Amino acid sequence: MKKLFNKELIIGSCVIITLAIIFFGIDYLKGINIFKAANYYYVSYTDVTGLAQSAPVTINGFKVGLVREIKYEYDNPGHILVELSLDKQLKIPRGTQAVLSQDMLGTATIELKMASNANFHEIGDKIDGVQGGGLVENLTGEMMPKIVSIMPKIDSLLVSANNIVSDPSLSSAVRRLDNIMANLEVSTARLAVVMGSIQPAVQSAPQIMTNVNDISRNLQKVTEDLTAVSAQLKTLPIDSTMTNVQDITRNLNDITLKMNSTNSSLGMLLNDPGLYNNLNNSAANLDSILIDLKRQPKRYIPSIKIF
Repeated sequence: MKKLFNKELIIGSCVIITLAIIFFGIDYLKGINIFKAANYYYVSYTDVTGLAQSAPVTINGFKVGLVREIKYEYDNPGHILVELSLDKQLKIPRGTQAVLSQDMLGTATIELKMASNANFHEIGDKIDGVQGGGLVENLTGEMMPKIVSIMPKIDSLLVSANNIVSDPSLSSAVRRLDNIMANLEVSTARLAVVMGSIQPAVQSAPQIMTNVNDISRNLQKVTEDLTAVSAQLKTLPIDSTMTNVQDITRNLNDITLKMNSTNSSLGMLLNDPGLYNNLNNSAANLDSILIDLKRQPKRYIPSIKIF
């Protein structure tokens, strides 16, 4: 009996411990820390869609507690009572509102709008609950007036767009654009051919640059030679040379004048046709005498006797 009693006691203790662990473990997984001191307040709402136990309670985005329990108020039909577990150090001023709002995913949270009041709620008091709109509702409420004001402008814009599309000039412009694109395609093909012909020139660019360098060196050498010649020309007596050239030019002019004048011997020789004719006749007579001399030399050269 003693052994049996000990065995049953052990089994019962294990079951109790297991149940306690499960109970406290579930609360811990929900975010409820039973070992942390907290104050409890209550809020009443008419709609708690999206709100669940362990939902966060925040002040300006900072978590100060969570939803402990949600239950229906049978003594106040149409209302749901929400129990809040808040930090022990937090004091709730009277007039504070618990705003229930939803995010885009439909998850509800409670945000405390703290009032500036020196009087505080007692633990267990009921806080004023405010049904806040969801994020989608807020966006809809803010955007709908703007959308309504924009609708006439959108309608006029659509009418203008329809007029532009139905305009025959748009079709002709599109056709011209097609022609331009076709010409552009042809030009691109020709440009590709030109670029292909330029490629050999690009490949021969190093040889061209070598030739250019050679020409540049030759030009530099020519420039140096011209510089040397210029330096030598500076040392020449250019003034005296030019004076001599002028004197020679004047003498040539005098000779030319004398040759053209009939008062000088040279001018008469060059300009008198009678003198030319006499000289010509004399040359002809001399020529006939020489011919006769060859034929009959004894006539002109007497015979010489040698003793």
